[in-house]
Amino acid sequence: MKFKLSVLAAATAMAISPVSQASEVEVLHWWTSGGEAASVQFLKEKLNNEGVGWSDFAVAGGGGESAMTVLKSRAISGNPPTAAQIKGPSIQEWGDLGFLADINDVATDAGWDDLLPGVVSDVMKFEGKYVAAPVNVHRVNWLWANPEVFTKAGATIPTTWDDFMVQAQKLKDAGFVALAHGGQAWQDATVFEAVVLGVGGADYYQKAFVEGDMDALNSATTVEVFETFGQLRQFIDANSPGRDWNVATSMVINGEAGMQIMGDWAKGEFKVAGKNSGTDYVCVAAPGTSGSFTFNVDSFAFFNQSDAGKADAQKAMADAILSVEFQEVFNLNKGSIPARLGMDRAAFDSCAHDSMDAFVASSQTGGLVPSFAHGMAVSEAVSGAIYDTATNYFNSSDSAEEGAKQLVAAIAAAQ
Repeated sequence: MKFKLSVLAAATAMAISPVSQASEVEVLHWWTSGGEAASVQFLKEKLNNEGVGWSDFAVAGGGGESAMTVLKSRAISGNPPTAAQIKGPSIQEWGDLGFLADINDVATDAGWDDLLPGVVSDVMKFEGKYVAAPVNVHRVNWLWANPEVFTKAGATIPTTWDDFMVQAQKLKDAGFVALAHGGQAWQDATVFEAVVLGVGGADYYQKAFVEGDMDALNSATTVEVFETFGQLRQFIDANSPGRDWNVATSMVINGEAGMQIMGDWAKGEFKVAGKNSGTDYVCVAAPGTSGSFTFNVDSFAFFNQSDAGKADAQKAMADAILSVEFQEVFNLNKGSIPARLGMDRAAFDSCAHDSMDAFVASSQTGGLVPSFAHGMAVSEAVSGAIYDTATNYFNSSDSAEEGAKQLVAAIAAAQ
């Protein structure tokens, strides 16, 4: 983390300022788009029905960078929220600093170890005890496409990166934006991640971008990744800089653009717009990644509370998150799949079924890998190095060799 351990350790000892009444949770998150907001509203209503109030602390920004900045400020001042949207290695970092509350009794009573896949439950624990509750599993490596746009352009939906370039050019020549994209660092990193997986495969991805193996990073494959990534610049529009991800999704929904590379939270936007999978839009694995699955598990980590009423409300929230009802409704709205195993699939669409099947299959073949673009794979320092390198390269005229060299240097310095 970007602040000193000693500062946070001192903050832990500070009295927590009263920000809410007993039996109320104050929740920091960054779910503000249509599908996401509907998901949060359901959890709020479920807790209200159980007598637990909800104080919403939403900080807009799809990648969560702004929310994490606010959380750090609150924590340093000794006034953390009841729960915050945190995931991946960051959960362990907050646990190391002594901020997180033990909710293991809730997890034990409900049998979370049996309800959650090991790849999910391991991330939710600190020193063997649950400190966070997972709400879903996202597949990040999706390509969303508008089939009507493809038909008008005489193009077909690509499954390889070589074919992507051919089909994207057809869309461009027909007057469409080929690739809907928002020029924000986390969106650049999301597309970069899809290219890494599609070009290099899961083994290279794991070695280079999870383990930080310098031999894998300093290879011809990395240069090829940057070459492919750089070719995508020509297929986005001039208004891309600063565009929010859901606005880019709306470009595909309304037929202005043909494709978007984005995690399955994009599906929530199609649902809010009244669109149906398989007809109004198509979901396929990003080029070259059909046998792999980059996962992003959204979760709420719980912060230590000095007030018994707030601690009880916190546990009620944790219990509600893993309920069958919440896992179904939340993920139908969000576009993701349940973190809880054994859920009835009947209410979920074909994209969700594909995601569920891919999650299981890739876990057996080695194709299931954590998303480095969404805080699941590496430390904040390494993630920042990848973000900076990817977005700087994408918004420059640097060569692939220069991009690869900068990435190797940045990751080496951050590890």
